[in-house]
Amino acid sequence: MRVLITTDTIGGVWTFTRELAEQLLSRGWTVGLVSLGRTPSPAQRHWFQETAHAWEKRFSWAALDDAPLEWMDENDRAWTATAPRLTQMALEFGAEVLHSNQFCFGALPLHIPRIVTAHSDVLSWARACRGSALEDSPWLNRYLELVRQGLAQANAVVAPTRWMADSLAGDFALPGPPLVIPNGRSIPEVPCGPRKMQAVTAGRLWDEAKNVSILARVDSPIALFVAGDVRNGPAEIPATFHGVTLLGSLASEELLRVFRESAMYICTSRYEPFGLAPLEAALCGCAVLANDIPSLREVWQDGAVYFGDEASLTDLLRRLCNEPSELAAAQSRSLQRARTFTSERMAAAYEDIFRHWIAQPEEDRICPAVSA
Repeated sequence: MRVLITTDTIGGVWTFTRELAEQLLSRGWTVGLVSLGRTPSPAQRHWFQETAHAWEKRFSWAALDDAPLEWMDENDRAWTATAPRLTQMALEFGAEVLHSNQFCFGALPLHIPRIVTAHSDVLSWARACRGSALEDSPWLNRYLELVRQGLAQANAVVAPTRWMADSLAGDFALPGPPLVIPNGRSIPEVPCGPRKMQAVTAGRLWDEAKNVSILARVDSPIALFVAGDVRNGPAEIPATFHGVTLLGSLASEELLRVFRESAMYICTSRYEPFGLAPLEAALCGCAVLANDIPSLREVWQDGAVYFGDEASLTDLLRRLCNEPSELAAAQSRSLQRARTFTSERMAAAYEDIFRHWIAQPEEDRICPAVSA
């Protein structure tokens, strides 16, 4: 079986597609992976090359560095700069199914199944981060057109949580009920030294969704660290952030090392349709402290301890620092919950969807346009 997967090089979508591609390769699939948006980092390019070497003819990749994503400022080119090339690549690759991690490519003119995964979207982001709809603009209208067309013509739409699936279905017409497949992550267990009584979070400081600025208002009894981009275009946030130590953007292995050294991970997000960073931290042994929002409750259930604002986060940090047995119990619950989100289970669910649609007659794969 041959699947062509689109990804981007920014944040959790990259991690998700890397995990999925590796699992599908181990299950006998031939995988083509196409990255969009920013130029791949040296670490990402190294992974591409290593994977191609390991799997030889069963893995191929391409980086379309000049292909903007739907939510980017220059989204007027998100379709026109990419769709013709991606269509040609799918034909040359002999893809039997397209798995798009961008909305618009559900509308590619291909006679193969087109599966779209909705990791997040601008409308639900705006409600969570701003509490209101975005102002009308050519950029927003173009974004909505791209999303509507892609969703309307996809064969199936997948989301990582029920919360994300319901939110998407409330804003857009879908070709059928959205499917829910939780994200998965596999991290090798390695011996860890003594943990430091410190808390870490990972997120772009300029991203309103990550809500990292709450840490500047916390009276923390322990050191707080933030890993993530401090630059957004020409603007750069200072290296000190009101008592919080900024680590900058870290490669995957560096970030996992920080997680393995830390006692706690703070998921500050006000918008997080799933969240791979807290999952990674929990798999490395951190207790997960999560902002009390519905999507994080769905993912973590009793595997996290929750806070609602900076005052409750301050109290929580103090309590866990003063009660070693409570901290140890929280770490254990987070680890046990995280272990349920395996990349093997995720890949098996996607494989079932891919095989289902590949088995359908070609006429049943053609989705009529759905009016929004």
